[in-house]
Amino acid sequence: MNRRWILAIIAANLAAIVALVFVYPHLMVSPGALMSAHASLATDCFACHAPLRGAAPARCTTCHALPDIGIRTTKGVPIASRKAHPAFHQDLRESNCVACHSEHQGARPPPESRKAFSHALLRSETQALCESCHKAPADTLHREMPGGCSKCHAPPAWKPATFDHARLFLLEGDHDTACVTCHVGNDYGRYTCYGCHEHTPSNIRSKHVREGIQDFSNCVSCHRSSREGGEGGGGRRGDD
Repeated sequence: MNRRWILAIIAANLAAIVALVFVYPHLMVSPGALMSAHASLATDCFACHAPLRGAAPARCTTCHALPDIGIRTTKGVPIASRKAHPAFHQDLRESNCVACHSEHQGARPPPESRKAFSHALLRSETQALCESCHKAPADTLHREMPGGCSKCHAPPAWKPATFDHARLFLLEGDHDTACVTCHVGNDYGRYTCYGCHEHTPSNIRSKHVREGIQDFSNCVSCHRSSREGGEGGGGRRGDD
């Protein structure tokens, strides 16, 4: 067999392979089975992929209408649980589905295009609307605090978000009261012990001066609870 025939056979085989790639791409070049939700597209690669250009985000929105993502299915049926599917895609800074999603099992977008979810992907005005995706805590402390999550939390370090009030002052007895009693105007950076019972500036001053205490502006430095003689050692500076 001369060289011409060998080259012809090689060319024919290459042409056949290229043809098979276009005719049966799911068999020739697929990186793996599709996710179950897209199983019906297993033999229709071009529903998502453009020839020689890969998956195109614009093709995703032919089925997944952007206003419906997280709210309704592709058939227009309302999604039963909004908790499992928070609707935040509408507020992303850019619509590039393949940067975060890969529909082939075991496959991942290339590192240079892959983006892990970050709150920075959201528009700035949406980042402040935590409750649109997150359920508000139901504990007493959070119920007492108006003004939104951003007063105490920030997305880069949302967890752990811990605050042990007893470490500064034990809320017991009459002191287990509404936050605004001590944090006037919902300003949790300051507190005051004045305004309740015998806690008036004149009474507190006379009692402490009589005992030889001159600096009594920061109550929790000595009092960690309502008990007499409570030991202290810290706290924020309070109102006079």
